Amino acid sequence: MSTKKLFKIFVLAGAVLLFANAVLKEKDPLHKKIYNTTIIEVKDGQNSKKGVSDELEFKDGKLFSNFLMDKFGFKWLKYDLSKDSTYIDSTENEIRYFEFESSSTDEKDQTMVMKCTIDQHDIDGEIKITKNDKLKKMFVFNGREKYVKPKKKDGEAK
Repeated sequence: MSTKKLFKIFVLAGAVLLFANAVLKEKDPLHKKIYNTTIIEVKDGQNSKKGVSDELEFKDGKLFSNFLMDKFGFKWLKYDLSKDSTYIDSTENEIRYFEFESSSTDEKDQTMVMKCTIDQHDIDGEIKITKNDKLKKMFVFNGREKYVKPKKKDGEAK
């Protein structure tokens, strides 16, 4: 077999693999979802009285929190989806359920770990900030998916 034929076969095989990967790659089920949340600090096992409003935005396998950015400097954070399932509730509706975890360490050796569950439109979770493996701060949060008005398609009556 000539070198040219062998090269063409490898190029074709590579193109097929790239195409198959792009087609078969699973889409992020949380992509472009935004959740309005309330974050409450936990001190000595007790929730503080005052909560802070935040927005959790999901995009391309990453999440962004205004609170985590402003308070601790954590930007877009990758997350690992550990559970993606559906179940039928008591009213016979199909409900999507997710569990995920995100963790990141900054240049000051400060680590953020977020564990979260999403049950249809409701979100709950906890955030732990540690430094040198010692707990500095702990927060709990809950909220709801932000309603985004669907865009009108061209040609639709107003």
